[in-house]
Amino acid sequence: MFETIDLGCRKGRRTLFSGLGFSLGAGEVLHLAGSNGCGKTSLLRQIAGFAPLQSGQLRWQGQAVDARSHAWRARLAWCTHQPALKDALSVGENIRTSLRLAGVQLDDAAIRETLAQWQVAEQWSLAARLLSQGQRRRLALASLTLLARPLWLLDEPFNALDDTACRQLWQAIHRHAAAGGRVLFTHHAAVAGVRVLALEDFA
Repeated sequence: MFETIDLGCRKGRRTLFSGLGFSLGAGEVLHLAGSNGCGKTSLLRQIAGFAPLQSGQLRWQGQAVDARSHAWRARLAWCTHQPALKDALSVGENIRTSLRLAGVQLDDAAIRETLAQWQVAEQWSLAARLLSQGQRRRLALASLTLLARPLWLLDEPFNALDDTACRQLWQAIHRHAAAGGRVLFTHHAAVAGVRVLALEDFA
């Protein structure tokens, strides 16, 4: 079980959210909803350890966690709305570097197989700066699935994806949940059949 307890976030004099708490069990998917600027990305950054907790606590399997610890980040797969790619490196170099930094060892054949599923295998030797926005997004999602982490944090993951890639992402999310994973994602539109946390309820 992943839990947030009494989280809060202020920017300047404005409170984005306070007293925020929710739980996410094995196999659960949660849609973090709210208007632009309400704190969705700020919350994900706190959970991922890229911004300090201003109040409250995170818990994993009943135990408090340090969001900035290596042990916690080893449980996360994080995908932002702006994929972190080194433009001067090729697609293959980018994904190998990402996996190496995460401590994941896979041979190129296994990596290429996953890239093919996301329609970016043919760009293996292409510099990342030459990728379209959709290709950059698909590369980030391919990396996400290769990490095999129990908790996925996805910030507007459907941005820049065509209909086929959106369906593929939903399939990946459902497979991850069916295998006991947890998914917390932001999305600007309503999503049928998925539990929703309205962040503005905690403003």
